Amino acid sequence: MKVTVSLIKADVGSVAGHAVVAEEIKAIAEENLKEAVKDGKIIDFRVFNAGDDLELLMTHRKGVDSEEIHGLAWEIFKKCAERAKELKLYGAGQDLLKDAFSGNVRGLGPGVAEMEFTERKAEPFVALMMDKTEPGAFNLPIFRIFADPFNTAGLVIDPSMHSGFVFEIWDVLEHKRVFMRSPEELYSILALIGAKSRFVIKRVYPKPGKLPTDEPVAVVSTEKLYQVAGEYVGKDDPVAIVRAQSGLPAVGEILEAFAFPHLVSGWMRGSHNGPIMPVPFKYAKCTRFDGPPRCIAAGFQICNGKLIGPVDLFDDPAFDYARQKANEIAEYMRRHGPFEPHRLSAEEMEYTTLPKVFESLKGRFERI
Repeated sequence: MKVTVSLIKADVGSVAGHAVVAEEIKAIAEENLKEAVKDGKIIDFRVFNAGDDLELLMTHRKGVDSEEIHGLAWEIFKKCAERAKELKLYGAGQDLLKDAFSGNVRGLGPGVAEMEFTERKAEPFVALMMDKTEPGAFNLPIFRIFADPFNTAGLVIDPSMHSGFVFEIWDVLEHKRVFMRSPEELYSILALIGAKSRFVIKRVYPKPGKLPTDEPVAVVSTEKLYQVAGEYVGKDDPVAIVRAQSGLPAVGEILEAFAFPHLVSGWMRGSHNGPIMPVPFKYAKCTRFDGPPRCIAAGFQICNGKLIGPVDLFDDPAFDYARQKANEIAEYMRRHGPFEPHRLSAEEMEYTTLPKVFESLKGRFERI
């Protein structure tokens, strides 16, 4: 029997600016999801926060894009946002960009990563949640997990992985997608996903012979808030689900992709490049310059739709070096102040509040 794992997130309001979700807000979400379990809407759930984003992880049998599941998440986000407004929390309801629910939350502001699959004999997966960055921040680690033999030893020494994987890549500006095969089209894949603000990995699939080919093994949220709102309202703060083991990358190979704190776009006011820091749950709050951007990893086994876990996978001294390196990179980037490459390029800044500054100066320029 197939099970669906849905990870749906939204910024509904936070304490101390953009730092962290209030415990009272998380409690509202948990109480509502407990009722949803009693009512048979979902099988199981967990509630997290990545910085100022409220994360709802749910299992059910209603498939992806279920109106009932998305409606449940939307109502919970609305209740949390209403309480956040009463508490005068910062950015209350920030990601709830539309008033009317229209069947699912896509295009309304929240980010969504969900997949339907047939449970294997043992079914581990990792839920990855980022704050202060954009969907393209997952491009490098997802590529490394499923296509880089220097990261994933199984691509070399496990015969069941030699055929590689299929990447579904979205052009978020032109609203198109392409399916590309690794390792055959490795260089062409990199040509696209290296431009991470435009081309983003949406899903990864196994090739025929491993698992049912219509079942993804990784999925990333790709919602772009500025495209929904028509202006800058905050960074997208993506989430991802990655299945592991038995013909797929091992959990350790998934985590290895985050041992290098690569540069991502976002950070302060969504306008700066900085390192993505892998952190335990207790450090899932953004402070220095509203950052640096960070990622948490929750590990699970799933049994008949029930969640066993989470394991706080980055709560390990093995990632201390990555955190130290991220702090060094953050210090180096911050010393640039308002200059590129710390500040985003002019093209990317078009989607922030900077154009309003340029507009105020337009009449003062003289022809040379």
